[in-house]
Amino acid sequence: MSQTQKQNATKHYKFYPDEDNIPHYLAYGFRPIFLLLPLYMVALVLLWGFVFSGMLPIFDDPLSWHIYELLFGVGIAGIMAFIFTGLPELFPGLVPIVGKRLSKIIALWIAGRISFWCIDIVGIYVVAFINIALWVYIIIWAFKPVVLDKLQRHSSIAYTIVILTILQIMFFASKADILKVNSIDILYLSIGWFMVLTILALRRVNMEAINEILEHKNLDDVFIAKPFRYNLAIFTIILFTTVEFLYPNNSILGWLGFACFASILGILNDYNLQYESLLKEPFMWYLSSVVVMMALGYGFLGFSYLFDFGSLNHFRHFLTSGAFGISFFLVMVIIAHVHTGRVLKSNWWIMGGVVLLIIATIFRTIIPFFLENYYTFINISIVLWIIPFIVYFFKTKSFLVSARLDGIKG
Repeated sequence: MSQTQKQNATKHYKFYPDEDNIPHYLAYGFRPIFLLLPLYMVALVLLWGFVFSGMLPIFDDPLSWHIYELLFGVGIAGIMAFIFTGLPELFPGLVPIVGKRLSKIIALWIAGRISFWCIDIVGIYVVAFINIALWVYIIIWAFKPVVLDKLQRHSSIAYTIVILTILQIMFFASKADILKVNSIDILYLSIGWFMVLTILALRRVNMEAINEILEHKNLDDVFIAKPFRYNLAIFTIILFTTVEFLYPNNSILGWLGFACFASILGILNDYNLQYESLLKEPFMWYLSSVVVMMALGYGFLGFSYLFDFGSLNHFRHFLTSGAFGISFFLVMVIIAHVHTGRVLKSNWWIMGGVVLLIIATIFRTIIPFFLENYYTFINISIVLWIIPFIVYFFKTKSFLVSARLDGIKG
């Protein structure tokens, strides 16, 4: 474990809750989430396969269910793991959420997932209340350290989460016929803002992961994520997302999609260090794949709008199955290693997981060119996509249910 990593990990030492007999799986925010989330993602995608094929007709609106759960159901779990782990170390004095309090929050997340699966039984208002309550709780907990921070170092993440909460309220309002807007359009708008959140998180994950590797290998260089590159990508994504929502099918979306493609790829220039080369570092390639998948998603969306290709939903999977899925896999891998006192290094299952997620995304997005293999390609994509998360669970579960190797709390 590097000295910098240990110093960051011990910042919350003084403020760690004085609670007796905290089980290891509740000793820090990411632990129970990363035990449950990969299994839930596998169940979610498998269930969607049965629903989509007509074998399990359990929803009146299966497409909305599928998109909502992948974005907001899975997304809030990732957000909780990210901020429950990071904020106590970034803002000393913020008490980490652990033990009984953490278990209650996880129970609320589980209740949100079950209620949404039973939305046709319990009703839209019950589901909305449970799910939105969790998002509001997270915002309230993070508000003081993040939004009131004089340096505003991480406020962009907080503001994005607030926007996503508003979009979630709009989604439920549309399903309840309170808001006369197509719920699918709101979900597509939400995809864009989740891409913004992914870039904001990626910037911080890049800084932690790459610098951890450089320090462990005693390489005399520092990785710095240049804000202007990420800000340009975020600006173009917000512009594309807003125009698509307000003026669907406008031909300008073709050029905006290409602008997103170019600006997102520009993030890759960050990996050109002044003294050392990252070309031999596997994690650089893994993290780059998130950027490439996202860029391809907007590039193909632009192509589809410009040439009226009519395959928007297929190409959007570059963003969801690709960028979103790979980023979740990598964040879970990085946090499970770094924040349990282990050295972050590549191995066969991490590399294989990223490769399988890329191949799964390709199979899902090339369907418009091979319509005769529609269901075959979808089934292949589902199988390949869930394998990395199954392997992740079995490879890291021992990390998540045992004490840190360095003896630090959490």
